[in-house]
Amino acid sequence: MGRFTILPLAYALVLVAAACPVLGYVPHGAAPRSTGAAGHHANTRTYIVLVEPPPAQTDEDDEAAHRRWHESFLQSSGGGVRPRRIRHSYTSVLSGFAARLTDAELAAVSRKPGFVRAFPERRMPLMTTRTPGLLGLTPDGGVWNATGYGEGTIIGFLDTGIDEKHPSFRDDGMPPPPPRWKGACQPPVRCNNKLIGAASFVVDNTITDDVGHGTHTTGTAAGRFVEGVSAFGLGGGGTAAGMAPGAHMAVYKDPIAIGAFAAVSKGVLVVCAGGNSGPLPSTLSNEAPWILTVAAGSVDRSFRASVRLGDGEMFGGESLTQDKHFSSKVYPLYYSNGMNFCDYFNVNITGMVVVCDTETPVPPMSSIEAVREAGGAGVVFINEPDFGYTIVLEKYYNLPMSQVTVVDGTKIMGYAMKGASTTNHTATIVFNSTVVGVKPAPIVEAFSSRGPSVASPGVLKPDVMAPGLNILAAWPSEVPVGGPESNSFDVVSGTSMATPHITGIVALVKKAHPDWSPAAIKSAIMTTSSAIDNDGNQIMDEEHRKASFYSVGAGHVVPAKAVDPGLVYNLGVRDYAGYICRLLGEAALKTIAGNTTLTCTEVEPITGAQLNYPAILVPLRADAFAVNRTVTNVGPAKSNYTAKIEAPKGLMVKVEPAELEFTKANERKTFTVTVSAAGASSEQEIAEGALSWLSHDHDHVVRSPIVADSTLTLS
Repeated sequence: MGRFTILPLAYALVLVAAACPVLGYVPHGAAPRSTGAAGHHANTRTYIVLVEPPPAQTDEDDEAAHRRWHESFLQSSGGGVRPRRIRHSYTSVLSGFAARLTDAELAAVSRKPGFVRAFPERRMPLMTTRTPGLLGLTPDGGVWNATGYGEGTIIGFLDTGIDEKHPSFRDDGMPPPPPRWKGACQPPVRCNNKLIGAASFVVDNTITDDVGHGTHTTGTAAGRFVEGVSAFGLGGGGTAAGMAPGAHMAVYKDPIAIGAFAAVSKGVLVVCAGGNSGPLPSTLSNEAPWILTVAAGSVDRSFRASVRLGDGEMFGGESLTQDKHFSSKVYPLYYSNGMNFCDYFNVNITGMVVVCDTETPVPPMSSIEAVREAGGAGVVFINEPDFGYTIVLEKYYNLPMSQVTVVDGTKIMGYAMKGASTTNHTATIVFNSTVVGVKPAPIVEAFSSRGPSVASPGVLKPDVMAPGLNILAAWPSEVPVGGPESNSFDVVSGTSMATPHITGIVALVKKAHPDWSPAAIKSAIMTTSSAIDNDGNQIMDEEHRKASFYSVGAGHVVPAKAVDPGLVYNLGVRDYAGYICRLLGEAALKTIAGNTTLTCTEVEPITGAQLNYPAILVPLRADAFAVNRTVTNVGPAKSNYTAKIEAPKGLMVKVEPAELEFTKANERKTFTVTVSAAGASSEQEIAEGALSWLSHDHDHVVRSPIVADSTLTLS
């Protein structure tokens, strides 16, 4: 997962962050307790300090006045200002500053009039050529053609930096940014018409991507067309492109997570990774209803490395370490039952293919090295049981290998142990490079975090799924991958890889509908997503079971439909404020909402279930539970829709009215959905269905998932 903070800009349309950690807040007037030293200051720590806006007479666009106001909080009793302590002043979507403070200094700041909250710095761990085609994005046609490839939109990235010299970020043929753009590039980075903003607000003070994560995500979302692309000789030598190759980019390093609500209030849609803590339930991050939370799915591509046993049976594994000449011979197959971690070998394995079962999702480098140093010819690595059919590939190995599922691995181990003697068991690995059209796809990946949401009860999360497994995209050539050789592209997995797919698509929708709110764009992406895989069946999870909405969200994104959804579910700042007030109270509203002047006495408190959300989550109980929803007509002025209900046995769902008639554009209609489970089993915990509004002209299907959960408690 990546790192996230506020976008320190005056103008942006889309905000992508690989991860948006949820921070606790300090009670008003109290300073948080330091948890240790940070950086090179042994007794200081970086904090984001939220303060009230400067006096009303201050010009909103006067950044110098804002900074003077912020510096006033650091003035000592003698009137001096602590030198070099303010690292950044935030003026766009919140009022505050970042500063290095001791415990005593923070306590003094917290007593100043105008102080609101202070958050200690938190660093978060990090969370293509095939995916545009998988999602129906084709050159000179469809959505790309209709939206000009996202031309004129600006995507803000908050990650580990960028390799600005990468060919994915060249600007030949691109127009300059919109006149309202105020950003700039921090030296030595040079802006062009593609990369129009770059700055670092972290300790290293450089925008250089020395990790690779930021370059990979920016390339996935908005990389230009690059021909003849491959990674480690794989990928088919095709053409790489991001989701919105015509969009401008602004890239920032800043590891603090605040301001998503304020960004949305400025018209900026915040897109965040759901996290890589699956497949356990309630492991999501970034669950706030104003954030678009992304799950990760597979791609219909395999870097095929099939294991062929001596009895002729074959098992389709995968690998980024491929040697096409390896299968020209067969090798003795070695597996030691009971000593299967491949940490060391007390027998001679020279020239053998070794079966390793380390119970980890990715082969440990130590195990691969142990096989290589002991003379092994190759490795068959068996996947972690919990990962099912998810195979996460990494290029950190210099030995021919194949990663297989635990199902296939069990059969391979059975063959290796068959009979009294195992000396005659043989195997080889057949490397088939890149295979496309793999079915079923997509499936929910095992690492993708799951709901239900703990932080936002009553709101169904994640929101939507996008490709996030073994994604091939741009990589900084200075960052080594799997050896000393230089690579301009790499294959990486995670919800961080799924997130920029959605961000690029958001840019396309925004280009098609520049007046749409963040909630409208989010609704369009959710209600037009698909619940069906490329085999015509319901999308499955990593175990090839029907995927729950708690894992897949509304479905897998479909860009072509997202730009023309027919109807949208809209939400505004007052709605979110009412939700915060009902759930957390006045103090939380002041913390989360930043610069807003709203108070809980001015808004109507509302539960998550009653938010005008594009998904419906209600308690599973015998008595009826009703929620209201309002849709806005963004299709043809005169439109008619009929409700279609999908519900499992025992779950009763009723929609009133069941017909919606629109006579003009942007007309709004309200309906009520009533759910009861009188016929459900007393042991049943979750029941899932869907509500779809079908247009009479057959051009639009507006689908919302329905989940009834017996564990749901609404405050």
